[in-house]
Amino acid sequence: MLETVDLTIRFGGHVAVDAVSCRFEPGTLTSIVGPNGAGKTTYFNLISGQLPASAGRVLLDGEDLTRLPAPLRTRRGLGRAFQLTQLFPNLTVLENVRLAVQAREQGRAGGGGFGSLDLFKVWLDRADWIAQARELLRQVQLGDRMDHPAASLPHGDQRKLEVALLMALDPKVYMFDEPTAGMSLDDAPVVLDLIRALKARRDRTILLVEHKMDVVRELSDRIVVLHNGRLVADGAPAEVIASPVVQQAYLGLSADEEAVA
Repeated sequence: MLETVDLTIRFGGHVAVDAVSCRFEPGTLTSIVGPNGAGKTTYFNLISGQLPASAGRVLLDGEDLTRLPAPLRTRRGLGRAFQLTQLFPNLTVLENVRLAVQAREQGRAGGGGFGSLDLFKVWLDRADWIAQARELLRQVQLGDRMDHPAASLPHGDQRKLEVALLMALDPKVYMFDEPTAGMSLDDAPVVLDLIRALKARRDRTILLVEHKMDVVRELSDRIVVLHNGRLVADGAPAEVIASPVVQQAYLGLSADEEAVA
């Protein structure tokens, strides 16, 4: 169970996220939508620890994570894929995923985890980590690029690699921020199919920030709408999308599109 309680952040006199309280249960996929500047990515940053909250709390399975930095939140089970890719650019595709697998296994065993030099010292001796990394890369259709430097990949393949990194960590909570942004029509279905597969497991909490309403309609169990940093709608997809105030003011649909919806 992931929960935010009155989560707030202020930048000077501007309140970017304003006392947002939400609970996200395992086995569900929740889309967080709203116009540009609504506070969606900032809300994600508060949950994952990239930004410190001005007020409120972030709880995971009852544990208060509010004061923990992002790496420790990751070790507790919060996994985040960013709108801009976050990779080790000078390492190969395989090494990127292998490091994530190793970090997960060492974390579970109480080892050094993300900050340990063991990540770079012992990996050649761990064929199981490499095998897991290879399998994940096959799933994201990067099996033929394992030996390429991550920096050499086109944008779409870098997004797929980031999803593979997230899957390698196997977090309790998957957080996807615009997962198909900038991807080609050929690449986007690969990532969406992986999200569908994660959802089908029904044992993970999935949060999705997405502007493409066809994707939101198909994947979501629930939609949360933010506007000016405030939660303005929360419910089943059909109910939220059918709301005139959401369609007109927050999703940017015209009256004709509203009638079709």
